Parts: sequence; structure tokens; C-alpha cells
Amino acid sequence: MFIFKFFIYMFLVSLSLHANVYYSKVEPFEVRNISANVEGLVRFIDESMLGKKLTTKTYIEIDSELDENELKYTKEKLLYSEQNLESNKKIVLNLEESLAKKRDNYEKIKLLKIKSKLEKDREFYDLINSENSYLNTKKEINTIQMQISDLKLRKSQLQRSIKDKNLQGEGLTLYSLDVKVGQVVTRSAKLATLVDTSKALLTIYLDKENVEFSKNSIIYIDDLKTTYTLSRILNLADSVNISKYKAQIIIKAPKIFSQLVKIEFKGD
Repeated sequence: MFIFKFFIYMFLVSLSLHANVYYSKVEPFEVRNISANVEGLVRFIDESMLGKKLTTKTYIEIDSELDENELKYTKEKLLYSEQNLESNKKIVLNLEESLAKKRDNYEKIKLLKIKSKLEKDREFYDLINSENSYLNTKKEINTIQMQISDLKLRKSQLQRSIKDKNLQGEGLTLYSLDVKVGQVVTRSAKLATLVDTSKALLTIYLDKENVEFSKNSIIYIDDLKTTYTLSRILNLADSVNISKYKAQIIIKAPKIFSQLVKIEFKGD
């Protein structure tokens, strides 16, 4: 019985001595699951970039031929519409000058007794027709402006679609590819996984009583003193590790990820 109690005591002492020692796997700073924003046929995949840092070069290409053709025609329509708009604006200016003179003429003629009613009516109807022409041109300008707005929106949508069909991830590492050439993908289909290896992340789960101590402690990694501090602490208990609080330490990127390291918190 004494021996059993002795081992229990030594076990508890060992736990207390190592209460601030944790182990964590060195993970990339960020993991991005890339999903399709568009539908289409996968035309190209650069499998040679697996495990490498991506550049501005496309690593997955989804067929965008129809989008590119429509974009070309949309730009042409936009150019013609803008030209029509400028022409109608000039016409409006000319009509304004003409209307001003016709109004002046009519105001003078309608008071002249030497002018017959027929002549006065003719001038009046001419004035009305000119005013209608002016209003119709203004109306056409409004219509063209709405068309231009719609075309600009469609242009932006097509440019976005083309961009989304030519995936790039400059600065990130291509971790996995989840599609093949010739596969038709739909929206939300997973395409690839990218990771940010510019920094690394260590994740541990602290007991409530160790949270404050860990915040103000010196962090040792694999028994080496560091200048790192706790970067993130969630103040809500973890849903999986019950009664523990998730904490993370951002560290410099190692040469090799996914290795297990020992983390220890020590007082000043």
C-alpha cells in the first residue's frame, strides 16, 4: 500500500513539475482551401508546382473562352455607346441654342398684329416640335447612360469571372490539387489547398489556471529560450478540449514543417 501511495505521489509531483510543458506540431501560418467561384471545364493544371511557392503564373486554368469573347464584344458596345452619348450631348447643346432663338422669335411674333393666326400657329408648332426633339434627345441620353452602366457592370463581371478561372496564389505554397484536367467543376467545388509558410504556428491548450502565468512567462521551445510570446488566446473554452483554452504562438518559419516541438513556460 505504501509503495502504491508513493508512486501516486511521485506521479502527481511529476505532473506539477511539467504542468507548463506542452507539445505542438509546427503548422503553416495559414491554410487556404480554394474553391471554385465559377463553373467550367478544367483546361490546365500545373502539377510541377506541388510543394513549391507559387508565382504570378496560373496554376489552375478553367475554360474562359466564352467569357473572353463576350468581354471583347462588351468593350466594343461600351465604346460605341460612349461615342453615341457624346454625339447626343452635342446635339442637345445645339437644340438648346436653337430653342432659345425660337422662343424669342415666337414671343415677338405672337404680339405682332401684322402676323396672321396661321403664321403664329406655325411658329408655335415649330417651337413645340423643337422642344419635343430636345426632350427626346435628353431621354435618349438617359437611356444610353443606363446602357453604359449595365455594360460597365457586365464588363466587371466578365473580368472577375476570367480572373477566377485563372487561379494564382503568389507567395503561397501549393499543398494539394483536388481536380484533374478535363473535369467539369461547379461552384464551391474544392480545387486546391494553399499554405502560407512565411511563418509558422504552434497551437496548445491551456488549463484555466495556467492562462495568466503563460501570458507573462518566458517561452522555451525544445529547451531553447526564445523571445516569442503568446500571439492569440481564445477566452472561450475549447469545444473539443473541454475546460481548456486554445492558445497560439507565431514563430519563424522552420526548414521543415509538421515536426513536433516541446513548449515550456517559465517565470522570469
